[in-house]
Amino acid sequence: MELLTPSIGLVFWMALGFGILFFLLSKFAWKPIMSALSEREKSIEESLHQAEKARDEMSRLVAKNEELLNLAKEERNKILHEAREAAEKVKTDIVAKAAKEGEEKLKQALREIEIQKMAALVEVKNSVGAMALEIAEKVIRKELKSSTDHVEYVNKLAKETNLN
Repeated sequence: MELLTPSIGLVFWMALGFGILFFLLSKFAWKPIMSALSEREKSIEESLHQAEKARDEMSRLVAKNEELLNLAKEERNKILHEAREAAEKVKTDIVAKAAKEGEEKLKQALREIEIQKMAALVEVKNSVGAMALEIAEKVIRKELKSSTDHVEYVNKLAKETNLN
């Protein structure tokens, strides 16, 4: 029970021990503890400041990257647009060239057809002329007594002659 109701001597010695301990702690431990806490506080503050700088730098880099990405997209769109225009021009040129060549081939084919037609007409005329000469020769060689015999003979020869 003495601890619950301490005597004056005990209180005195406890206060004296506490005072000496407080003096020693303040003299030798308090300054190093406070300086350690101060250094810790400074390092934490510096770390926070560096983190803030890093965050600012990251946001700046992100903005720069977005800007570069937008520029790259614009450049890509420009290149694609130019490529489409070039492809369209090439396509138009090819179509125009093909149309021109087709028209030239058609004209050449029509000329060839006209030449073949003329050749066929000349050949038909030659055949008809030869056939007429042949008929005339046969008519002249035969002696005919009447004009009806003459007409009958011409008709017979015309039927015998193949027009093809």
